Order: sequence, then C-alpha cells, then structure tokens
Amino acid sequence: MLVTFNKIRITIPQSLPLLVAGGFLVTFPVFVQAPLVRSYPWLSLILSLGWFSWGRQSPQPWGSLLWGFGWTWLCGSLYWGWYRSEPLWHLPMEGLALPWAIWGLGQRQYRVGSCFYLGSLWGTIVTDLYVWLNDLLPTWCGIVDSSPTPGETILYAVGQQLQSPWGLGTAILLTASLIWLAQSVARPGAADRAVFAGAVLFTVVTDLLFALAVFMLTWE
Repeated sequence: MLVTFNKIRITIPQSLPLLVAGGFLVTFPVFVQAPLVRSYPWLSLILSLGWFSWGRQSPQPWGSLLWGFGWTWLCGSLYWGWYRSEPLWHLPMEGLALPWAIWGLGQRQYRVGSCFYLGSLWGTIVTDLYVWLNDLLPTWCGIVDSSPTPGETILYAVGQQLQSPWGLGTAILLTASLIWLAQSVARPGAADRAVFAGAVLFTVVTDLLFALAVFMLTWE
C-alpha cells in the first residue's frame, strides 16, 4: 500500500491495517462490551447477530474478520452476562466457538476470522494462566460482582500480589511469550497471520493497561 503525504511516499505493508484492526477488536470489548453486558446481557448477546450480518455484507478480508469477532463477542456475552462469577467456566465458555474456528481455517472465506478468534482465545488462555499461577481466583468473584468501592479494595489487594517477585516474574515471562509468538507468526502480506498477531499483541496491551491501573491504585 502506497501513501503519499506532502509529496513524501510511504510504503505501508498491506497486512498492517489488518494487524491493527485485529488488535483494536481485542481491546474494543474491554471498554464497550464489558459495561454493556453487565447491565444488558441480552442486548449484548443479540448484537452478536449484528456483527455476523455486517461481516457477511462486507468485502473480504474485512468480512471474515468481523465474522471471527462475532464469535468472540458471542462467547464473551454468554460468559460475562451469566457465568462471570464462575472462573472455572471462563475458558470453556470463551472457547465455545473453537469448532467453527477450526473449520474456518480450511475455508478461504473464513480463514482470517478464524485466526482472529484463535489469537484472541490464546491471549485469554495466557491471561487466565497468569491468574492461576498467582492464585488470583479467590479475588475473581469479588472483582466482577463488586460495587465500585469494594472493587477498589480488591484491586489494591491484587496489586500487592502482582508486585511480588513471583507475580512480576510470571508476568514478564508470559508477556515475552506472547510477543515472541506474534512476531514468529506474522508474515508480510499474510492477512490471516496479521490478525492473529494483532490479537495476541493487543492482549499484551490490554493486560498492561490493567496492570498499570492496579499499580497506580496501589501507589496512591
């Protein structure tokens, strides 16, 4: 892709917009779906049909990406709308669309969307692994069901755990593994690999934003 700005020509890899879009669609539910599904779970669930419909009407590969995003939105709506107090159900619920994603890998029309879903799911697996390794399950229910004031108290307690050598060490190792995976998978011009890498990389960004919020609360 060639972009001209003030007579300066800049070559942008064709896969870069898809990488950024894949990353954006990972962070988007955190800021939009999370508050929506808490108050209006049925509305969030119905919106899944809108993403599928939009994907069907959009040109490729963007339509495929929206199809994959529709699955992540659907799974997220089901879990965070009705099962958010059950941490053991998190990965099974988020992985409900795995059969469709695996099938889509063999379909040219859905390959990009499948890679986005798989990248997003892998990021979720690594994040949950961090929760397990740092024994944060006891605080899970308190965070998702608390009012704002108790929630701050819980985040403060989490912040204390994350500042331990073990908490910091596991965070660095798991973050490095995600960055390595994204870098290893990405290939110039490969749209499916780009959205997978974007989903994985922006999982790191989202987790770092959460960690930053926790540390700022702890330092106050």
